[in-house]
Amino acid sequence: MSNRTSRATTLGVLTTAAALIAVGAAPAAAGSADGNGRTGYGQPRSYELTVMGTSDLHGNVLNWDYFANAEYTDRPGNDVGLAKIASLVEDVREAKGAENTLLVDNGDLIQGTPLAYYYAKVDPITEGARHPMATAMNALDYDAAVLGNHEFNYGLPLLRAFEDQVDSPLLGANVLDAATGEPAFAPYTITTVRPDDRAKPIKVGFVGVTTPGSAIWDRANVEGLLEFGGVVEQAARWVPEVRQAGADVVVVLAHTGADGGSSYGDALPFPENAAVQMAEQVPGIDAVLTGHAHREIPERVVVNQQTGEEVVLSMPLRWGMRLSVFDIDLSYERGTWAVDSVNAELLNANTVPEHPGIVDLVADQHETVVDYVNSVVGTSLAPMSAATARYEDTAALDFINYVQAAEVKRNLTGTDAELPVLSIAAPFNAQAAIPAGDVSVRDIAGLYIFDNTLLGVRMTGAQIEDYLEFSARYFQQVSSAGPLAPSQVTNAVTPTAGTGTPDYNYDVMAGLDAPLTYRIDLSQPVGSRIVDLAYGGAPIDPAQEFVVAVNNYRQSGGGNFPHVKDAPVVHNAQQEIRQLMIDWVTAQGVIDPAVFSSTNPDWWLTFGDQPLDIVE
Repeated sequence: MSNRTSRATTLGVLTTAAALIAVGAAPAAAGSADGNGRTGYGQPRSYELTVMGTSDLHGNVLNWDYFANAEYTDRPGNDVGLAKIASLVEDVREAKGAENTLLVDNGDLIQGTPLAYYYAKVDPITEGARHPMATAMNALDYDAAVLGNHEFNYGLPLLRAFEDQVDSPLLGANVLDAATGEPAFAPYTITTVRPDDRAKPIKVGFVGVTTPGSAIWDRANVEGLLEFGGVVEQAARWVPEVRQAGADVVVVLAHTGADGGSSYGDALPFPENAAVQMAEQVPGIDAVLTGHAHREIPERVVVNQQTGEEVVLSMPLRWGMRLSVFDIDLSYERGTWAVDSVNAELLNANTVPEHPGIVDLVADQHETVVDYVNSVVGTSLAPMSAATARYEDTAALDFINYVQAAEVKRNLTGTDAELPVLSIAAPFNAQAAIPAGDVSVRDIAGLYIFDNTLLGVRMTGAQIEDYLEFSARYFQQVSSAGPLAPSQVTNAVTPTAGTGTPDYNYDVMAGLDAPLTYRIDLSQPVGSRIVDLAYGGAPIDPAQEFVVAVNNYRQSGGGNFPHVKDAPVVHNAQQEIRQLMIDWVTAQGVIDPAVFSSTNPDWWLTFGDQPLDIVE
């Protein structure tokens, strides 16, 4: 339990007029002599408490894209990082009164950027290094945080080291010790806020729950050590206990998506995403900071089915792009504080500059990691370019497919381990190229510019043919074998253009231990283009089962490809594909395209039986 009687920001004052206008000042209660509703000497009758929340920061301290070696500019309006959040937090504290505010985090802190990876794997905090996320969070004076599923990616020793370094408690009511069945981390914390020295203190309880999927995604790190209870079930156990402990306000930090459903199907008895279900079924909750799904939810009101009371949810997107702000109005009656209303909004990180205090604190570690991502981790025996990957077989995509398929195969067990393994990859970045000679971390990352994670699913030969037919809609029907320009062959568009298919929704499929070969006949309409589909030189058996390595975007329905969303998941360790590629090159030292790419193409475009002549 923490007890804060006053609060002064650690970082000094950095206030912008625009942000102050955006957040406003706490309004005075009607008939009151001041903003806290004091009707005379003694106990105030009303009070506004502000709780700020971050979620899914994923190791983003600065507004920096380490793989691009430049300031983060993924999309207009979405700056990232705790240094941006720090400026928003300071503005809110200045406007509301720092002593009237609390700051919490909703998990997925220590994984997701090269900065986080470096202090987990290259210079790990288990060997004396200081984690930059802990440094930044301590400077911001967080009151509590919940464990996200990615907190378990690097194993329990590293997580415990981070727990020791960060000042705020790491909560996990449903993260259970496998031996005792009791929480392995604190299930809740209570923070005391005092309106003033003469007022009865207000006790704010924070309960932390996380998505149970870590039992599957990080089985190698948690099996036999930790178990994961249901979000709803464990909230139902601990929310009443927090109330019994005297909490006047209860906020649940829920690292789980708002709406139901699970990427792991029925592999666990508890859903992956259950924040709304929890708010509806567990009485006694005033507000929920939700996350995990990386969505932008300024405010969502849910009615508890037992009490009829409203529960307010908010989700601040991801990576520090937004800050959730809950304004909780309380009134004092007969010796008790009661919540009258809760309102929530999101503040945008692109409205403020980075806080120089945070920037300075992590400057040395940032420069160390910038040097790391530009460092040489291997050599390539030949250049590999993705420039033509959208219309011809290339070693660049073969490399992605090889690493994905090999990692899935390595983790298969039981009868799944006997199945042939295939893999899909898309031409994400036409500018990507692995040079001959020295290869850096950034060179490898350029081939895979998204933060996707790897899964393995089970599909049949018939489903694979359907999948490839769907993928082939990316191409236009042509009237001759050419010569043709790429723009006359592909149907590619930018995601906002409205028609056609973006490059990232064209998938190439390849085999691991034997080639998967096919041609795409563009003399035919969509749905009738896949010809001579074969595995290991023999026509594919529609009934044969395969394991297919896919990314989480595709498996969750991204692109609306057939069969893959409902296919049985046989591997899901929440591994970033980009990092797997970097790790592979680091371990091997040498990239030899002959290992994963044959001199004869595995797939090609034709007009009838004639290969297309495509000229840039």
